[in-house]
Amino acid sequence: MTNPTLQLPNGETISYLLERRQRRTIGLKITADGLVVHAPKRIFEYQLNQVLQQKAHWILSKLKAREANYIEPIQWLNDEHLLYLGTDVQLQITQHSTSKTAVLTQNKLLIAQQDPNNQTLTCRKVIAWYKKQALADFSRRLEIFAAKLHVPTPPLTLSNAKSRWGSCNSRGEVRLNWRLLQAPPHIINYVICHELAHLKEMNHSAKFWAVVSSICPDYKSAEKELKNLSPQLHRL
Repeated sequence: MTNPTLQLPNGETISYLLERRQRRTIGLKITADGLVVHAPKRIFEYQLNQVLQQKAHWILSKLKAREANYIEPIQWLNDEHLLYLGTDVQLQITQHSTSKTAVLTQNKLLIAQQDPNNQTLTCRKVIAWYKKQALADFSRRLEIFAAKLHVPTPPLTLSNAKSRWGSCNSRGEVRLNWRLLQAPPHIINYVICHELAHLKEMNHSAKFWAVVSSICPDYKSAEKELKNLSPQLHRL
């Protein structure tokens, strides 16, 4: 595993991660760390470089798209901005002799702890607050939409998944990603309706989407909004 460089036609030079594997073709992907190249073990360097030059436009466009979509990670410090039900919430950290749980008041999430600069503790408190609120909020919405769909309210657990916002298994148990609490209410409603629809159709057939539409008519626009918002929600 090496980190060579590639000079693009525009004169820009980029480094990339090269992984040689037992394969016949060259595979390219753009990750959070940049370009990753999967190449056959026996390919010559000039052959690899030739393929990369042919793919230079694709590589450059993907790297630019990644840069354009880059979102600064959360700094667990005073005045950091967070999302709660689609609205901006400002983090306020104060020093206190005893550590206290987070409290939301007037769009400010108040954190009191002995060391205001302890970002690890602040992060832990904020996430614990989001999970607690998410369980209460999602449970209420789940009950409302289950009634509209004329199905029993299913058991709910919170998920920490990195790529899925919700799931419903064959036992009728629903899991929802607690990070969804950052999204506007109509997006949360869409995800809940999506998972509830699986209680009637355990697939993604036309019948399934008809069930979703019956309780969430604007599901297509909500689904698109969620996709665009996902990188922002995963800051937390």
